[in-house]
Amino acid sequence: MGKFDNHGLKAITPLGGHEPQVDAFTGLLIREVAGRALASLAARQGQEEAVNSAAAAYLGGALPGPAGWTETGAFATWWMGPDLWMVSAPHDSHELLAGELKQAVGEAGSVVEQTDGWCRFDMEGARCSDVLERLCNADVRGGKAGSAVRTSMEHLGVFLLCHAPGQQYSIIGPRSSAGSLHHALLAAAKSVI
Repeated sequence: MGKFDNHGLKAITPLGGHEPQVDAFTGLLIREVAGRALASLAARQGQEEAVNSAAAAYLGGALPGPAGWTETGAFATWWMGPDLWMVSAPHDSHELLAGELKQAVGEAGSVVEQTDGWCRFDMEGARCSDVLERLCNADVRGGKAGSAVRTSMEHLGVFLLCHAPGQQYSIIGPRSSAGSLHHALLAAAKSVI
């Protein structure tokens, strides 16, 4: 029995549904991704090496460098700025991600719970580049797997993570604007069909 079952509460996705939204087009699939815990990690001044070492031990791999992202086991981590990263993991197994990460890095780093502040849409298919070129100024055709680009879509600051160039991406933006971001993705998808 889940912790909310006694009260009849049921979690909703950033788009307001009980199940993640999936939109299929010819050569393109856009999926809302829910159920991910998020926490930001910042190295405190003079503690960069300590944070890198402690985070690598906890995550099972090194923190990514500028404009990069990595996936190690359950964790996905992307570079957000100098000595600043976002860490993601399945919510079911890492509901307390921020607390666990803070325990791992101790006083060397600052950790902030971010789970309810962001939304994520995964896009895959042969038309990804066409859609993304209509929405942002990122070099999607010249990108490579493992790149994490900060860009804007529909006047929103987003992170664009490349899984497979031209074929598979994650778009992470502010949860408060999930509907606007989703609408922009659908409009661009319809315009390239």
